[in-house]
Amino acid sequence: MSTQKIVRGIHHDRVSAWLSEHLPQTRPPYEFDPIQGGHSNLTYRVIDSKGKSVVLRRPPIGHLLATAHDMAREHRIIAALASTDVPVPPALGLCEDASVNDAPFYVMDWVEGHILENSEMAAERIPVDRRGVLGEEIVDVLAKLHSVDPDAIGLGRLGRKEDYLKRQLKRWSTQWTNSKTRELPAMEEVSTALAEQVPEQIGTAIVHGDYRIGNMLISEAGTVNAVLDWELCTLGDPLADVGYVLNNWAEPGESPPAAHGANLPPSAAEGFPNRAEFLDRYCELTGRDVSKMPYYRAFQYWRSGAIVEGVLDRYLQGKMAGEIDTDHYGKRVEELAEAALESIQAL
Repeated sequence: MSTQKIVRGIHHDRVSAWLSEHLPQTRPPYEFDPIQGGHSNLTYRVIDSKGKSVVLRRPPIGHLLATAHDMAREHRIIAALASTDVPVPPALGLCEDASVNDAPFYVMDWVEGHILENSEMAAERIPVDRRGVLGEEIVDVLAKLHSVDPDAIGLGRLGRKEDYLKRQLKRWSTQWTNSKTRELPAMEEVSTALAEQVPEQIGTAIVHGDYRIGNMLISEAGTVNAVLDWELCTLGDPLADVGYVLNNWAEPGESPPAAHGANLPPSAAEGFPNRAEFLDRYCELTGRDVSKMPYYRAFQYWRSGAIVEGVLDRYLQGKMAGEIDTDHYGKRVEELAEAALESIQAL
């Protein structure tokens, strides 16, 4: 008698039946393995009887914020972007029937590549002479994303096009209020300062919302095989993506806020372009004015603090699989808040 592995967040029989019906290119029985690395939506590698792999994404377990973790929306984004030059995993299917797995989920094809979580992994897996190429490609992919006309690919109603920063400030202020685990005055102070100094939005683009090397599948040749984790994607000010990636773009010898030891960003490995070169290339490709970049970086430090606090809150409430060092996560939020405060004060 065979034993079935129990995987938290997956109703094995019901999900298997759905996969068998809706993904004829796969064959049961299926094996489900959680993919570590993300702390928001839950991600699983699904392997069928012939060894073919696909990826299943579902929301965290338990009560969710009303506007978060929309599987249909995330599926819609990657399906639409498949027609562009932006590399995304092919979308294979969406299940909105919560009776199958207690929550909606979607399935995308498996894409090969390394997920580079830190500088040590980048040094081990990407040859030093290919890191410059990779850095340039990361800029190029971002510029391609920001050049896509959302109306042309059916994403024109993904979100409101105007007042992106004002909407984001409202959203993440609410997120902070609903999920904060303690009072942190720096977060409140930065929130007020950001609201008072919002720069004018020039143009509208598809904004990824979490654009960084750790959310990409990378080849050893220095190419971006796929950009992952589109759950925060919306329409708005493209410079917000630039501010975010610059905050996560450490140079050799640097230790950015909330990064320690082995957690230094991949770009801290030798051979990557520096932030100035990154920004110059982006300007060359897009022609955008980046003179207000310090504001965007302050905003993104503050927003990241709200996001990490939300992750901390979900783990403390037992809504996520696995365990984390909650003290470390609390410290990360404090460091992000202080970096945001320093940036906005300098501006």
